[in-house]
Amino acid sequence: MYLGIDIGTSGVKAVLVSEAGAVVATAARELALSHPAPLWSEQDPDAWVAAAIGAIDDLASRQPREVAQVRGIGLSGQMHGATLLGENGRPLRPAILWNDGRSQAECVALERRCPSLHTITGNLAMPGFTAPKLLWVARHEPEIFDRVAKVLLPKAYVRYRLTGEMVEDMSDASGTLWLDVGLRRWSALLLHATGLDLHHMPRLVEGSEVSAVLAPDYARRWGMQKDVVVAGGAGDNAASAIGLGAIAPGDAFLSLGTSGVLFRATDRFAPAPASVVHAFCHALPGLWHQMGVMLSAAASLAWLSGVMETPAAALLAPLGERVDGPSPIKFLPYLDGERTPHNDAAASGAFVGLRGATGRSQIVQAVLEGVAFAARDNLAVLSAASGPIAEVDLVGGGSRSPLWAQICADVLGIPVHRVEEGEVGAALGAARLARLAATGEVPADVCTRSRRLATFMPRASVASAYDESYRRWRALYPALKESVK
Repeated sequence: MYLGIDIGTSGVKAVLVSEAGAVVATAARELALSHPAPLWSEQDPDAWVAAAIGAIDDLASRQPREVAQVRGIGLSGQMHGATLLGENGRPLRPAILWNDGRSQAECVALERRCPSLHTITGNLAMPGFTAPKLLWVARHEPEIFDRVAKVLLPKAYVRYRLTGEMVEDMSDASGTLWLDVGLRRWSALLLHATGLDLHHMPRLVEGSEVSAVLAPDYARRWGMQKDVVVAGGAGDNAASAIGLGAIAPGDAFLSLGTSGVLFRATDRFAPAPASVVHAFCHALPGLWHQMGVMLSAAASLAWLSGVMETPAAALLAPLGERVDGPSPIKFLPYLDGERTPHNDAAASGAFVGLRGATGRSQIVQAVLEGVAFAARDNLAVLSAASGPIAEVDLVGGGSRSPLWAQICADVLGIPVHRVEEGEVGAALGAARLARLAATGEVPADVCTRSRRLATFMPRASVASAYDESYRRWRALYPALKESVK
């Protein structure tokens, strides 16, 4: 048995996976976000640990025999979160998360200090990344910055608490702006540009390598053997790719989680920073990947659900499984700013085209289409960077909706596939990495492609209407950006 734990933004998921590769059981715990000021997004690092332990406790109580057979544990996690530890290994402040937009000025300063940043990291400096957050802390909370002994990402902090070891994998480290992504090692030059040194960083391993061994107290707590290994693991999107079997150059998926991601595996470091495409290490040696990132995907539907005080499923139900054409309403899904292609932490969401006769279903459809249009923006820049993407698997919470899958197919103009275990892809990927670390098997034998449950083809009958709707939607961001200056 192998255990995968995904440290997400809205919750922690744990999956128990058999030797045959089947998901035997799952458990989850919710997490709370804090927004103490505009553009700020923070979490308590100890809440991640408590949620992870609680989820495993749940599995151990329901499946004690299976949990006792666990040979390896893998970790997946939300990327970029700055978890600042003092000399005693305790957090100095709440973690600053991936969707925090406070450090725009620090991004400008970092690019000025280090002109080679794009070449080394393959990415622009953006507020979501970790390094600008440290510059912000140095400027606004110098007494905390002076006490920083280690900077960990969310899953690395959970690993530390479970094993006593401070270790990070290449894929998650790629999102810090401190990694030389092509060479897969920390860059002393970039660390110095943020007032840090190599000793502030955890040890690096590949995602499929052994990073540590589970602490004896936890092994006893869960009835496990004393030599359970913990794999390097992966950032959430690279872990989802492992769960989907997206390990060959060109393999692609679209994730509709809290954030949205269009992901493509590559066999080389292929930076395209000018178009705000991310170029990161994959979770396996010798592989990299490109990503376009939307900061609010399923989060947009969750927001609407909260505002309307109606469960998301009830909002979607009246629309059925397909619509005959675009909503007359346009929605910009920039509730937390946007990365690809705008790199604008101050971007804001908007509805355009509302009238007295506008109904709830038109608004709901507009939200789904707004996210799909943002995905089309990402498809355009990834295609320009490294060639066209012919099809995508769909994962994340949004993959539950056949309606959303069909809208994505119609808007993107390519087949979209719903896949088995699409909602636990990152945790499943973490479990697969745990297996690779424990057994040394060949990745291709473990990271097999997920079974496709349904394929949604773009419909010629609505193609021209969606093309025109997308053209009008694209004009909104620059117009509204200018109007709110």
